[in-house]
Amino acid sequence: MAELTQRLRSLAPADAPMWFAIDQEGGRVARLGPPVVKLPAARVFGELDDVGLTLEAAAVLGEQLSWLGFNLDFAPVLDVDTNPDNPVIGDRSYGAEVLRVIRHGRAFAAGLAQSGIIACGKHFPGHGDTLQDSHHALPRLPHAEQRLREIELAPFAALAAELPCIMTAHVVFEAWDGSVPATLSPRVVTGLLRDEIGFRGLVWSDDLEMKAIADRYGLDEAACLAIEAGCDALLVCSKLEYVELAHEGLIRRAERDREFAVRLQSAAARSVAARRLHTPAALSGEMLESALVRTSADFEARLARALANRAIVTST
Repeated sequence: MAELTQRLRSLAPADAPMWFAIDQEGGRVARLGPPVVKLPAARVFGELDDVGLTLEAAAVLGEQLSWLGFNLDFAPVLDVDTNPDNPVIGDRSYGAEVLRVIRHGRAFAAGLAQSGIIACGKHFPGHGDTLQDSHHALPRLPHAEQRLREIELAPFAALAAELPCIMTAHVVFEAWDGSVPATLSPRVVTGLLRDEIGFRGLVWSDDLEMKAIADRYGLDEAACLAIEAGCDALLVCSKLEYVELAHEGLIRRAERDREFAVRLQSAAARSVAARRLHTPAALSGEMLESALVRTSADFEARLARALANRAIVTST
């Protein structure tokens, strides 16, 4: 992995480095196994409620990701887990209490930043109370706006000034825009996230291949709608032909629509500026393996002690 990212990085223009991004949250969303540190689900950190431990976990993970050549981790999850029947969030959330999610989301993002990895809070404006998984269907939330502001939106509003990136949710929020999912809604991405909350970082779409989007829009149309809504960078994660469709759709739209071309230029400039924030310190060979094994073992032992202490306190 380190050798691959080093080679790819050498092929990129000096003024436009590549993204090397990964979903490495911990728990069931972990794309890299041993010897990368094994983190439990966010719920465990929320239940331990030791902010220092959460920060340390993210710092160790961030250091390892940087050694492997990554510069962006799609974490932390800022969804508030208010629905036990939610099929996609669950223990990926730090818990059902807004302030707990804020505390630990802030700590995880800070730990990644401490190690030079760009954090991305997700899924704006909140996926925690859905009954459907947007990988397979289009969830809708009928909650009144006051409820959404007090629960779903609160972690994003609290951390917007601190996060370099935020990812959108493929969820329809009827109180704000009942016609399209948040990813494709100018009212949600530009009106709410940019204009009202004041977020100045990079806005990522969630994967446009997820069925919440792909079953209703062509990839070329979805890409244009997401950029028009206010997203700056688009995820198309599995099929190269879909990447090409999205890219071609953006080009065609820009060629006939000057205003859209300007929006694309703005998005690209923000993306390049974010990529320049961190150059990974990729290691190689025995040095890399040794460093991964050592740091993983040290933190996993620390975590085991914290969990054992918590069990003792709980049992007494």
